[in-house]
Amino acid sequence: MNWNKSFKLNNVITDMSKNIIFASVIASIIFTTVLSTNISFAESINSQTEITPINNSIGLEKTTLQMQISENNKLPWGFVEGKIANHVAGHPVIIQIFDNDEAISGNSVGAVHFAQTVVNEDGSYEYKFRVLDSNNGKITKIFDGNYTVKIFKVVYLQPNLDVI
Repeated sequence: MNWNKSFKLNNVITDMSKNIIFASVIASIIFTTVLSTNISFAESINSQTEITPINNSIGLEKTTLQMQISENNKLPWGFVEGKIANHVAGHPVIIQIFDNDEAISGNSVGAVHFAQTVVNEDGSYEYKFRVLDSNNGKITKIFDGNYTVKIFKVVYLQPNLDVI
């Protein structure tokens, strides 16, 4: 191979390498954008928290928030998660989900789903629930629309209190 052909071949390889690097950078940007986009089917809107004392040291903290599940949702599971800064060990988190569109007579919202879940040592909790069901290829929407979620947690009224 003479010097001229080698030089042309080197230029072709360099151009191909530049194209591959450029395509890789574009693919990385697209991949990162897709992964960082919020693919959540539900979003919390305005939360409200109130604490009712049980005794002098602990109380029941109730957080109420709104959850909207899109009619275009394709994800089968939903979840409620959080971390309690001053949780009382041994008390579960109670979760109640109410359908805003299916109000029961005499009640402001319709009952849909009640559950409880354990609180980990670090105060974190997570509860997963089915949003879509698939049976023999037929998809059934268990949750669709607007919901009120109430989360009940037992907490210390004074953050540095320890269990006696």
